[in-house]
Amino acid sequence: MSAQMDELIAQFENFRSKVRQAEARFAGVGDMQERIARLETTVTSPDGTVTVTAGAGGTITGLRLTAGATRVEAGQLSATIMDTIRRAVAGAAQQQAGIVDDAFGDAFGVDVSAQVREAQAEAFGTTTPEPASEEQPRPPSRPARRPAAVDEDDDFGQGPILRRS
Repeated sequence: MSAQMDELIAQFENFRSKVRQAEARFAGVGDMQERIARLETTVTSPDGTVTVTAGAGGTITGLRLTAGATRVEAGQLSATIMDTIRRAVAGAAQQQAGIVDDAFGDAFGVDVSAQVREAQAEAFGTTTPEPASEEQPRPPSRPARRPAAVDEDDDFGQGPILRRS
């Protein structure tokens, strides 16, 4: 009976040791959550007209257009904004994955950062480079275009859209 009791005690001590290890690993959860809440990735478009800042969970926290953005055709500007948003969100996701890896990667043997990069490459059909967080050099500006003629027939008043007869 003593051998069984010794074995039970050894198993119990092993269990207690694992509980202490888990507690130590999860003690850093609060710090990890704070780091994730503060993370921020800023990306500027290659032409320098659009700058987007993304935070935790891909939340867009900033969008800045330069004066040069008004000289870009609307469809091209829209595409540039969307591409810059994608790159900023991808950078924030990679940064968030890195924080999770720092906290738990070795504990569970999972490389979250690699999984995020693979998912992004699959979603975007390319390999995902590290996001550029610094301002990109601006190309030479083109001459300003003449503004399009304004159609005076449009009513942009703030009144009701249905009129009483």
